[in-house]
Amino acid sequence: MSLDITKFIGRFVDEAREHIARLETGVARLGTTDDGGRDGIDTLFRSAHTIKGSSRMLKLASIAETAHHLEDVLGVLREGKIQPDPALAALLMRGVDAIGAMIEEVAANGAGAASGPPDQALCERLTRAAAGDWSEPVPTPVPNPSAAADTRSTPVDTPSETPTQPLPAPSSAADTTPKPPQPTGTETATSIRAPESVRVRMDKLDTLVKLMGEMVSNQARLRHVLGEARLLDAAARTLAVRTVGETASESAELARALHRFTLDLRDLTLDQERLIGELNDRALGMRMLPLGTVMDPIARVARELGRSLGKEIRCETSGSEIELDRQIIDHLGDALVHLVRNAIDHGIESTEERLAAGKPALGEIRLSARQEGGAVLIAIGDDGRGLDRARILEKAVQKGLIETGAGQEITDEQVADLIFQPGFSTSAIITEVSGRGVGMDVVKRAITDDLQGSVSINSRAGAGTTLTLKLPLSLAVMRILLLEAAGHCFGITAPHVSELIRTSRSETIQVAGRPAVVLRNELVPLIPLADLLGLPASAESSARRRHGLDEEALLVVIIGVRQAKLGLVVDQLVDERDMVLKPLPEHMRGRGAFGGLVGGVVVTGTNALVSLLQAPALLDAARRIRGEAIKAAAKDSAPRHEGQQGQHILVVDDSLNTREIEKEVLEASGYRVTLAEDGLDGWQKAVGGRFDAVLTDVEMPGLDGFSLTAKLRENDKYRSTPIIIVTSRQTREDKQRGIQVGADAYIVKGDFDQSNLVETLRNLLG
Repeated sequence: MSLDITKFIGRFVDEAREHIARLETGVARLGTTDDGGRDGIDTLFRSAHTIKGSSRMLKLASIAETAHHLEDVLGVLREGKIQPDPALAALLMRGVDAIGAMIEEVAANGAGAASGPPDQALCERLTRAAAGDWSEPVPTPVPNPSAAADTRSTPVDTPSETPTQPLPAPSSAADTTPKPPQPTGTETATSIRAPESVRVRMDKLDTLVKLMGEMVSNQARLRHVLGEARLLDAAARTLAVRTVGETASESAELARALHRFTLDLRDLTLDQERLIGELNDRALGMRMLPLGTVMDPIARVARELGRSLGKEIRCETSGSEIELDRQIIDHLGDALVHLVRNAIDHGIESTEERLAAGKPALGEIRLSARQEGGAVLIAIGDDGRGLDRARILEKAVQKGLIETGAGQEITDEQVADLIFQPGFSTSAIITEVSGRGVGMDVVKRAITDDLQGSVSINSRAGAGTTLTLKLPLSLAVMRILLLEAAGHCFGITAPHVSELIRTSRSETIQVAGRPAVVLRNELVPLIPLADLLGLPASAESSARRRHGLDEEALLVVIIGVRQAKLGLVVDQLVDERDMVLKPLPEHMRGRGAFGGLVGGVVVTGTNALVSLLQAPALLDAARRIRGEAIKAAAKDSAPRHEGQQGQHILVVDDSLNTREIEKEVLEASGYRVTLAEDGLDGWQKAVGGRFDAVLTDVEMPGLDGFSLTAKLRENDKYRSTPIIIVTSRQTREDKQRGIQVGADAYIVKGDFDQSNLVETLRNLLG
């Protein structure tokens, strides 16, 4: 459901006008004997805070930013760090007037009226005022340009007749439009030349690439027609040889004509295939982008995120010149940001911990890329603490993923796989940075399902963690291996196929009661693909078994993901060629006879749809059959349904608008909601009833959100009840305070997203 914020605008305006009136009255009294003292300033602070929070939830950026600066000044004022005087009151009133004017503009013209930037000069003055300086800025004198020019053109002790060289006009680095060549002495001044490049809209380029994909598919059908023509040609020549009598010469002539036609069709098919292949490569080349378009900005994001968490981060990148299809680049950005945020929040230690461990204070994040055949390997590494095995296993027991006491039997690889379980997190509190438990499973799903790639983890305790993504260069056309099992045709992407082997049953060995083969001193388990997919044997396979024809010969496709390999026993290989991958619709993913094993379909030369199997999913399925996989609890492996069986949520916020927005979001997801207008009201309703979760603001009269959370944790009914703080306060100290009082999640209103709130609630409620 998409939240329609327009219907909340009217309520926001009405509520904000009340706070503006309160601010105008209170600011006008500042410094007088009737200013209300500390309580009066607290009231002003809460009004500015409420306007900021409500406007952030409605994405009214200019109002939110101005109110934020006004709140900062009122905050230091109520802490006694500065004292009010007429000049400060005048500045605060300017801020109130600016906010009031923007609110009236929103009332008249809608939410878009406050989407532009705020008054930067006013915001800068409020920032200085919060630091103790609210004096009027001194105007900077503007030099006389003519006098400066005279001084520059006639320097002292320089002969006036000496001509001065004109300074070159500055060029804009952002202006990359090709300039027409300047006319030379042999050209006329009116000569016009076309630019050397033109701009093409991306949707037009995407359409071109899709059409090229269809041409590649048609080429496969043409090859199929050529194959049928060859069969007819061979049959015609055989018939001509056998024909006798009067029709012999006619049959021979027809056979020769058909043979010439077949040869011409072959040559035409091969030439067209070569041209289409080259044209397809050129079309894809126009859509290729360097990895630097996503890797370089991440370095800045990493530094800023580190500072917000009190950590200094150095981020190094390499291989950013490698190019990938823009279709992959578009999906890759969010996945990389997820991984980098996770590395900084969970992996990199605090400065104190690093120094105590003998590490440099500066944490290091490394993003590197290299090309390997038809794939690209992207590694995201850190020099942090590594995966905390004990904490991961403890959390897995809490979520019911493993049984108590089973930790010693679990391998390090299985521990690493646990963090990809939906809703899994080891954070002390859920924030907008991490801990929601919807990051790593989203990354894995995006890489494997959407990008036909794989993700692996390598971690060493105390030395850091490296995640490696393996991705194809493009999804438009991929190399596909077609194979047959139990009478059905399937496809596997070539980058996941390590090799093809033929072996015999006598050469296999039994490992834990299951067959395996030794390849270069490496044990590779074997499993018939038909058994893995749960397919009954075809009539042909059954006949072969009855006659003992396949007792020895085995055709095996070795697939590899990360360091793991698996041998798929198949009936026969059908073909290998470049094919157009068509993704499954969203509603079909994870459904059907093969569940999450199918990642898309390809079209053969006979217009048949062939399921494309995902190598990572095949490996996971084989582990489950061998009993080596960690089985997720039913509540985590089953799809999460809307509504959560009508669980009851208490929403505490002194802003009517915020309460109503949260109520609508939660009720749309099936929850029952009770509203409380402040901390005291929330406490009374909590002790008088029973709620499955509590959402609370921080700044409220009577009892703030931190105090309410602490009191609830002292009550037996709410010791383990999920409590989510939803506030516009976003400092590190505030989030730490949230941890101390026992909150389970901390959501900043500026980052408010309805899916974030609902997913966080579902994760906490299980």
